[in-house]
Amino acid sequence: MAMKTDELHRLADEDLMTLVERRDQRAFEVIYDRHGGAAYSLAHRIVGDPQTAEDVTQEAFLSIWRSGGRYDRARGSVRSWTLGVTRNRAIDALRRQAGKAPKLDFDDDAALEAQPAAELTDSEAIRRETARRVRGALARLPDEQSEVIGLAYFGGFTHAEIAQMLGMPLGTVKGRMRLGLEKVRVQLAEAMGVGGTSEALP
Repeated sequence: MAMKTDELHRLADEDLMTLVERRDQRAFEVIYDRHGGAAYSLAHRIVGDPQTAEDVTQEAFLSIWRSGGRYDRARGSVRSWTLGVTRNRAIDALRRQAGKAPKLDFDDDAALEAQPAAELTDSEAIRRETARRVRGALARLPDEQSEVIGLAYFGGFTHAEIAQMLGMPLGTVKGRMRLGLEKVRVQLAEAMGVGGTSEALP
């Protein structure tokens, strides 16, 4: 006998995903209601464009519907998994097309803990130019490095959460983060000159 809508809303995410695996559309709708907003916000922070963010979110949830059986509760929460799928789709979108970049104040602390965007300052023009170049630099990183940086900066996940999500040691996450950030700095220095990046990249 099919469950009532209010009963579905009382279920935990993990139990809903079991129903999604069985192609229960109403369970999927509850998952979307719970996590669609956060997924869109993440996509928008990455791609910097509302319409593209909507497209990315739709692609991500379509992928989740088609592959709900791939969710493994042992590797993290449904929310973390959903945002990870969204992040991957958003990075793919960045690689496919050009457009306005999100505003990034790209330093270690921001990358590790997803610092909020700084208020407008006299250096905003430099920051915007840096943001455009940073996005390009991230797209050129090896996948394993862009993945951890993207989850940290764009997703706001801590090192420990990323390690749990990806099923890898904490030290590996930290190592990939440092290597990726160093490569981004080198690419920006080559493109803009050391003096031009000093404010955005300490």
